[in-house]
Amino acid sequence: MRKIITIILSLFLLGCESTTYSDLVKTDSTLNLKWNKAYQDDTIDKSLIGLKWGLSYVGATLPSLDEGFSLSNTTIAIDYKKLGFTENAQNKLAILHSKIINSDEYKQTNAIDLGRYVSLLIGSSEHYYELIGTPNTLSQVLNKYTLLPQKGYINNSSVSLEHRIIQFSEQNGFNQLFISEEIDPNTQEIYEYETIELLANGQLRFGIFDANGNRINNANSAHTNAGKPAKCMWCHESVINQMFTPQNNFLGYLTFDEFQNTLINYRNSHHNLKITLNDGVDFTSTQQHTFTELLYISFMEPSAQRLSIEWNMSLEEIQTKLFALPTHVHEEFSFLGILYNRNDIENLAPFIGLDISSNVREESPIEVNHLH
Repeated sequence: MRKIITIILSLFLLGCESTTYSDLVKTDSTLNLKWNKAYQDDTIDKSLIGLKWGLSYVGATLPSLDEGFSLSNTTIAIDYKKLGFTENAQNKLAILHSKIINSDEYKQTNAIDLGRYVSLLIGSSEHYYELIGTPNTLSQVLNKYTLLPQKGYINNSSVSLEHRIIQFSEQNGFNQLFISEEIDPNTQEIYEYETIELLANGQLRFGIFDANGNRINNANSAHTNAGKPAKCMWCHESVINQMFTPQNNFLGYLTFDEFQNTLINYRNSHHNLKITLNDGVDFTSTQQHTFTELLYISFMEPSAQRLSIEWNMSLEEIQTKLFALPTHVHEEFSFLGILYNRNDIENLAPFIGLDISSNVREESPIEVNHLH
């Protein structure tokens, strides 16, 4: 009898030793996303396009057919293993999805709000960095490229409060780096760095690094209005931007016209490459990225009508519940109506969703990381 017990115990211990963290993560790679109508012309088809762009931002190549997506009434089911993510990104998504599935919201509704999901993907800088593969240090980025000797100088930036020195590598297909140094024009002290890389799925990869070259969640608002990576996405719209304001010419740097033409040529070349891709988002429909922005904006700043659907309550109940809270109208998308701030209403919801960062584009008092 003792021998039998010993054998059983040995088998149990062997099984424990072979169990890894990945075994503990839910093996089902599907996730249900709940679409909640946010404005009059909103449709689940538009929201699916926005979701695809959001997934593309974090590295999905997205097969040309809708493999990996399934629509049913107001639910979009996704299978992250079929969306063209790298193995590393799949491992990160497995962790994130497991925490979503174990949230109170998912247990009660069998889904996560589509806007919450997109906010988790790109509104958390750490989630974005880990999924898209932005290295932890600037030196790791630079080691993959050879910078050209030419440099651009920007003294009248539409984004930075400082001067900027722009360096770049040659464009070789979907392979190129741009790096910006935010500098004090008098002391030449470097405050931080921002990087843009081209990805094989046609998107850009953004990185923000402090003066020591360490990756950070957002740009320092004392020196620039660049915000978080999600703001970079919104501003660049998946393209290499040209300069929007005139610049002075500085000795040792490309003239304004030379640098502007260089950027425009790179932008056009990148665009021509993107439209040849068979898989992924439709880069010929340049404004479709707006559907992604509407997903996270209408979630972070919902109307009473949207909340009525999301919380499964009557409009009158919602208005009574939120009566004392401040409202506003979105300056870019006024058609969203009278809006509330998600940070003000989250504790009033009938279920608890997985925590999100308190701001998608700007520095957040609350910055979540569910991947550790």
